[in-house]
Amino acid sequence: MSPLRFLWQRTAGQRAWMALGLLLALLTTLANIALLALSGWFISAMALAGVAGVSLNYFTPAALIRLAAIVRTAGRYGERLTTHEATFRVLAALRVWLYERIEPLAPQHLEQYQSGDLLSRLRADIDSLNNLYLRVWVPAWVALLSSLICLLVLLRFDGALAAWLGLMWLITGWGLPWLAYRFGQASALAQQQAMNVLRTQWVGDLRGLAEVQLLGAQALQTARIDMLSAAVVSAQRQQARLSGAFQGAYTLAVGLSVLGTLLLAIPALHEHRIAPPELAMLVLLAMASFEALMPLPLAFQSLGESRHALARVLALADAQADVQDPVAPQAMPLGNALQLDGVCFRYLSTQPWALDHVDLQLPERARMALVGPNGAGKSSVIALLTRLRAPQSGEVRLGGVPLQALAGDDVRRRFAVLSQHAHLFNTSVRENLRLGAPDADEAQLRSACAAAAIDDFIDSLPKGLDTPVGELGSALSGGQARRIALARTLLKPAPILILDEPTEGMDAVTAQRVMAGIHAWVTSRGQSFLLITHRPLETVGMDAIYRLQAGQWQRH
Repeated sequence: MSPLRFLWQRTAGQRAWMALGLLLALLTTLANIALLALSGWFISAMALAGVAGVSLNYFTPAALIRLAAIVRTAGRYGERLTTHEATFRVLAALRVWLYERIEPLAPQHLEQYQSGDLLSRLRADIDSLNNLYLRVWVPAWVALLSSLICLLVLLRFDGALAAWLGLMWLITGWGLPWLAYRFGQASALAQQQAMNVLRTQWVGDLRGLAEVQLLGAQALQTARIDMLSAAVVSAQRQQARLSGAFQGAYTLAVGLSVLGTLLLAIPALHEHRIAPPELAMLVLLAMASFEALMPLPLAFQSLGESRHALARVLALADAQADVQDPVAPQAMPLGNALQLDGVCFRYLSTQPWALDHVDLQLPERARMALVGPNGAGKSSVIALLTRLRAPQSGEVRLGGVPLQALAGDDVRRRFAVLSQHAHLFNTSVRENLRLGAPDADEAQLRSACAAAAIDDFIDSLPKGLDTPVGELGSALSGGQARRIALARTLLKPAPILILDEPTEGMDAVTAQRVMAGIHAWVTSRGQSFLLITHRPLETVGMDAIYRLQAGQWQRH
């Protein structure tokens, strides 16, 4: 699929803005051509009239010149306004479309990508596709339509002149862009690949900046960034050379066109096929008409980059999720009892089984703990229960209904889950908490914070709940960030609560307070509770405890 066709298919809701921007751009270009051509005719006609001592109606051409100037000025403003509005709308539509396509791929399919690579596809590659409208689509259509209109005007005066300029427009508007596209593909691909590698390295270094400083590896990482930056600069230099060459070719084509116009128009003047003022008008029209063609070589030089960006975006967007929703999902069951029956699961066929014929039951409103060392398959149970992954054999049921018969989003609405690596967004404590319950009021937020034993710390902050947490919670300690993530999970109104290592990074006293708050919260809301931990002391108060023994989960 070509990038332009893809852009057209994905922007149905923005086509009115796109068309309006194109119309204003065309109107502005035609007004500029008319302004220059009419001015040339008017000045020449007035000069000749003065020499000949004849009268001339200068009101009409003067009014037309003023009209063209006003249309050009107002049209340029309107064109900038509408095309940028269309560009931002297209950008929003493309990013929302891509996010909607990749959201079902998490986590299993997205694990093969580095975070910097995903960011590059979501931002830089989408930006490259978005630029097609402003840099390629609008200039190409304006060049085509304005050239056709100018050709019709020229045919009224002289067929040979129209043929000459038509040929030069074809060379400049099609030949040069085609050559720019062909010769620019390799350097565009090299530049894009170099930038993607550099962005991925940047993101990785920034996320691990503390470790880099602690290990004293700043010089090593800086040298790596310098090397990758040099590759980007080399590709950009090649692109700049091509741009300069094609801009020079464009300037040469304009000069030849004007020269050819003069050589053809002067004999027509001697043969009285055109009037003397029309000579100046036609020469200036020829010069001004190339304004619409000027952006095309550079635009088509970048088209190769857009093709590669589209390939990267589609490789991500067209991927199929490992866990597919049924064509006709069953209605969600009324009950919330959970059951794993003979479940076998592993992440890759080359790896050992994370779960091997596991049988587990969590009755509604019951409390169960899974205790075992790291790598025992505890977190795998969460992925299976929330239908983020599917077992290779066996069955997982919710309310007696197999999960494969239910829609994944509907299943996940029944769960409030604190994962082992919960993410805090770079915003305030309040906004992070409200991800769990967007409509939560102040009292509900503070109640959840109290249950997570983080209320005293928040009250000690000058801005309280409005305190920024920093990138990835960097303004907080590990235990504080964990408790805020826990409070956010508690806020979600779901009948089943799953907590994976909720007291990670906390001292024994704080962990005891947190577990007491969790049990009180679960009791007050009548939730089912699944606790995953490697600390046996945290299993006090649980209805059932499963421990990993000989590769199997055994109840104690």
